[in-house]
Amino acid sequence: MSPKIITVIGSLNTDLVSVTARVPSGGETLTGTSFHTGAGGKGANQAVAAARLSRANPHKSPTATSKGQDGENVDVDIVVKMVGAVGNDEFGPKLIAGMKEDGIDVSGIEVVKDQPTGVAVIIVESTTGENRILLNPGANSTLHLTSFLPSSPPFTPPPSLLILQLEIPLPTILQTITTASSTTPPTPILLNPAPAIPLPEEIYPSITHLILNESEAALLTGRSVSSVEEKGFNWEIVTEEFIGKGVSNVVVTLGSKGAFWASASAIPQSKTKTGFVPAEKVEKVVDTTAAGDTFVGAYAVAVVRGGSRGDGELDLESVVRWACKASARTVQKEGAQVSIPWADEV
Repeated sequence: MSPKIITVIGSLNTDLVSVTARVPSGGETLTGTSFHTGAGGKGANQAVAAARLSRANPHKSPTATSKGQDGENVDVDIVVKMVGAVGNDEFGPKLIAGMKEDGIDVSGIEVVKDQPTGVAVIIVESTTGENRILLNPGANSTLHLTSFLPSSPPFTPPPSLLILQLEIPLPTILQTITTASSTTPPTPILLNPAPAIPLPEEIYPSITHLILNESEAALLTGRSVSSVEEKGFNWEIVTEEFIGKGVSNVVVTLGSKGAFWASASAIPQSKTKTGFVPAEKVEKVVDTTAAGDTFVGAYAVAVVRGGSRGDGELDLESVVRWACKASARTVQKEGAQVSIPWADEV
């Protein structure tokens, strides 16, 4: 059987990370505790997560057997393709080489002349593991919508699942969604709307999987972040809004609390299925930078492998539980891509 294809269209960045005991106030200068650079970008992180979580770590044992989300042995059955852009500077080739090493198809990454590679300046607070990120898009902003028409390489052949975020130009994302919806059958789309901006209402029926955090859910539904952070907030109200707009499956990641999910029934007029999965317990949260991207990659792998109960319907609770488990491994290490686990490490 031919391998399933997960195509990620999105950003590639170099992360410049400073670690500090606390974040400085306005006008204040602090001495950090450490500094490092690393590969990042939400698109690249999610591609790395999908690639690693679809197979065992080959660096530990080249003959290792990959594991599915239920611990079963599986062959390497998923190909991950990355589509994006880097600059012709010192950062771009390193990003491409690192993704190749993880077994990702990088033929869709363009090297753009006279453009810098995207850069994210990240401050990590060591006492909490929380991060603050300032993004400079660089070559990511050059991805043009004409590269994502029906006859373009990302859709020949159409992937089993298409993953998108919002770190590349919005017109490009909207064209990609239009193209994916026009394939036969329509290409399933996983959208992680980060960083969140208001989106056209007409795109929601094309979204098969919507994965977003609390603040993104608040912005896209016109709520204040403080209102959704109140104790006992009913996330079913929010997920039902997205289901009502035509989204098939919605997951709101809730950080250290876990994740709330909702899935539209395939039977018309039937009640939406919902559930809550608590976060995996960890000894210490070191860095949350790539936790959300790891969740997306793990979720994508489980969905493409057919995470169903045997009746054809997606077992979303099982998929979300696996994704929570994978992201819990990520927060226990420093860095973005370097912290993302392989399947045999979850």
